[in-house]
Amino acid sequence: MSKILIIEDEAAIRRVLKKIIAEENDSYEVDEAEDGLMGLEMATKNDYDLILCDIKMPKMDGVEVLEKLKAAKPETVMVMISGHGDIDTAINTMRLGAFDYISKPPDLNRLLNTVRNALDKNKLVTENKILKKKVSKKYEMIGDSEPIVHIKSIIEKVAHTDARVLVTGPNGAGKEIVAHWLHEKSDRVKKPMIEVNCAAIPSELIESELFGHVKGSFTGANKDRAGKFELANGGTIFLDEIGDMSLSAQAKVLRALQENKISRVGSDKDIKVDVRVIAATNKNLKQEIEDGKFREDLYHRLAVILIKVPSLNDRKEDIPLLVNHFAKKIGEEQGSAPKTFTQDAISLLQEYDWTGNIRELRNVVERLIILGENQVTESDVKLFASK
Repeated sequence: MSKILIIEDEAAIRRVLKKIIAEENDSYEVDEAEDGLMGLEMATKNDYDLILCDIKMPKMDGVEVLEKLKAAKPETVMVMISGHGDIDTAINTMRLGAFDYISKPPDLNRLLNTVRNALDKNKLVTENKILKKKVSKKYEMIGDSEPIVHIKSIIEKVAHTDARVLVTGPNGAGKEIVAHWLHEKSDRVKKPMIEVNCAAIPSELIESELFGHVKGSFTGANKDRAGKFELANGGTIFLDEIGDMSLSAQAKVLRALQENKISRVGSDKDIKVDVRVIAATNKNLKQEIEDGKFREDLYHRLAVILIKVPSLNDRKEDIPLLVNHFAKKIGEEQGSAPKTFTQDAISLLQEYDWTGNIRELRNVVERLIILGENQVTESDVKLFASK
């Protein structure tokens, strides 16, 4: 059922609009508001799939209703109703985010086509929101401890911006999960997220990997090749373990951030790129700066937003949630019902020193599921956890 709100001060026009829309489809639920202020209050308290809003009204005109609703509920789909003298204003409302406008007196076919198209748009927006939530579950951040709640709050605030983010924390703590959440919840989600493990690429190849190269620029460069920055254009590049990047590559990354352009190895031609940069490291970059191993100017470019991911030992209250999450996920991967863990088993796991963090905990849970009985007990943990 689609919910529609008509905001119109002329009762006769409200009745005509409601009658036409209701007769078009009996699944439409139509509400009415007799002025702009009432309409704003109703639209704020309820979720409507479509709002038809007059422009000239007492108490609050339609333009102000549109502006306030778009600020409070940006995805609201609104169609403006304009009198003959309001056409220019109606056109301007589309710049403010209105879906369309219809003139008085309403033409039957024009009205119904506009309503159908507007509802189709709202349906698409809703489906995209649902899809986005489903995609995000792939990189779900499990936990309700204070540091995890704080990280989730930061992500919600900065994901939709292009602010660069530096994620710090020990190996296995989940820095890549933070990076994926930032991308999945951003406006760049439909564009690629390119991951680069700076520690896994030899120093002599890192520049080629990041910026590409032209044929003949070095031994083995037998054809032109685009780098990761080009491949991530319009999307996000995740520079994992950036503390291991050479000073030479750091200088080029700095230029890319300053000028939004790069050049391939062996070429002096500039290539413009639009990339959101998220970096991560398990190193203390301020100490690396003091030791002359990391550029201070690059650090300040990257660390617009700092997110510190805690070790598992600093969030042991999340272990019960993590164990149940991993048990369910491993059961799905193996095509079997998830095994349960007794409270004593979980309590014992909370006592361990998790030097390998989340990654180590998952490995232990998988081992216990494979080697343990139908229900994993404290005895199983003592026998198979190998701590």
